[in-house]
Amino acid sequence: MREQASEYDWAGGRGAQWRDQLDGMEAMLAPVDAPFVAALALDAPCRIAEIACGGGGTTRAIAAAAPAGSDITGFDISPDLVAAATARAGTVARFVEADVARYRPERRFDRLASRFGVMFFDDPAAAFANLRHWLAPGGRLAFAVWGPVGEVGFMAQIRAAIASVVELPPADPDAPGPVRYGDPARLIALLDAAGFQGAASHSWHGALPVPAATPEAAADFLLASSSTAAPLLGAPPAQREAARARLAEACAGHWRDGNAWMPVRVEIVTAAG
Repeated sequence: MREQASEYDWAGGRGAQWRDQLDGMEAMLAPVDAPFVAALALDAPCRIAEIACGGGGTTRAIAAAAPAGSDITGFDISPDLVAAATARAGTVARFVEADVARYRPERRFDRLASRFGVMFFDDPAAAFANLRHWLAPGGRLAFAVWGPVGEVGFMAQIRAAIASVVELPPADPDAPGPVRYGDPARLIALLDAAGFQGAASHSWHGALPVPAATPEAAADFLLASSSTAAPLLGAPPAQREAARARLAEACAGHWRDGNAWMPVRVEIVTAAG
């Protein structure tokens, strides 16, 4: 993925930031893997491409569910994340550093998978048109994307905490960003225009565990892992601490069983080749 906004520079700083929080991020997002992998309908050995594979956590979940004889390749634009995925995944998959919006593989795939990776293309129409060439006839894709920001608990709480101390610009729904397809009709329209067939979406509602021993540590993790927190870097210490305290209070309100469990809505979009 090639981003036009620096806060989503996955080939550079954002990829390294995600790598540095990889254990926690993969643990937090793991509950999404089961419904997402189920949407791939892995009912026979197949060739699978994972788009924006990150550190390989979902790759391993796909490999565990795929029938014997399946072949899995993960693609990511971040060299840091490709290196991490290669080190973590062992022999279950291979990983390729590539800008999937432009890259053309030598062979087509039976499945295209992406968990929270297709929201950042600078030219989504061109990117999905290119990905259409990746999918073999009769193949299937499943893309998981975040719902509206107000229904993604940890994102809403981060934004509210930061907005309480610094002014945040309104989100641009057409710009790269994690909740770009909070209305999944936008993504479905792009897939239809790219030539995919039968694009549809269903919502998954669940809760994600913020990995930390205390609400304060949960707030620190969320601030360290979120690009939304960038405006705090230049804020006075008192404002930074006020935002942290507000976020810790929100985490405490969701605390049970040793974690802050944040409610989320995820849209799982499927289509055929």
